Amino acid sequence: MDEAPPPNPPTKRPIAKRAAAPAPLPRYGWPGVSGPPQPPAPDTWRLTCMNVNGLRSASKKGLMPFLHDANPDVVCFQELRIQTDQLEDSHLPPPGWTAAQADAEKKGYSGASVWTRLPVIGGPTVRCGLPLADLEGRFCRVDTPEATIVSLYAPSGSSGEQRQAVKDTFLGDLRGLMDRLLAEGRPVLVCGDLNIAHTERDIHNPKSNKDSSGFLPHERAWMTELLASGWVDLYRALHPEQQAYTWWSNRGQARALNRGWRIDYVLCSPELAERATACRLQGAEPALSDHAAIWADFRRR
Repeated sequence: MDEAPPPNPPTKRPIAKRAAAPAPLPRYGWPGVSGPPQPPAPDTWRLTCMNVNGLRSASKKGLMPFLHDANPDVVCFQELRIQTDQLEDSHLPPPGWTAAQADAEKKGYSGASVWTRLPVIGGPTVRCGLPLADLEGRFCRVDTPEATIVSLYAPSGSSGEQRQAVKDTFLGDLRGLMDRLLAEGRPVLVCGDLNIAHTERDIHNPKSNKDSSGFLPHERAWMTELLASGWVDLYRALHPEQQAYTWWSNRGQARALNRGWRIDYVLCSPELAERATACRLQGAEPALSDHAAIWADFRRR
């Protein structure tokens, strides 16, 4: 019996070649913002400082367009919660800026950074000799012709007595470092989350918080002594009677009701404070973080 002829082989369709993906357009400004950044002001330079409570989270909430509109020359962040080797393009300043970052040894924790478009003198410093600061990425320094810029993130003691003791040790060590920074004789600012509300004007309900970490008598006394040593709390110097906040608890609609704490500072040497033309707090909106940003403007040298 003759075998049936084999079926015709299936027609092979030519494989369509995929078009090559277009090369990404070069980025000129802040991530997610079309067009170049705004030009710097000719006679002043601007600092923006913020505890971002996670750089990835804040970026998704609109941090970069916010910075584009703010038009800073220096940006200081705290509580980045991302390592330097994890940064993506959406977490970086515009091309041409200097970016320095202090990482915590523990991933996803703490961190401090300085970004600037001002000229930079020498290399950044991300270790300061304070054990906790170096271990947890709480100090980042960049020197510019205008000033020495330090982004600082002090620990919280709110989780219990053990962590409060760690915070107290850190503050004791920090005091010596702050004295040494002033003694360098350069204009200098230290900005960031110090986790201390200094006076009753810096907290919504001082009576109910008198035993709370961040408003303990010895913490407030530490801040008083620091300012007596020569440092200037720039916001309070320019707004002696204003009651405004930089942090709100996630509990009880604290942010919506503006029941907050002012625990973020721009601390300046006297020389630099004299060149300040403005210092203001962002306010409760936009809610990019549980903290608000601080802006400060200074006359150029």
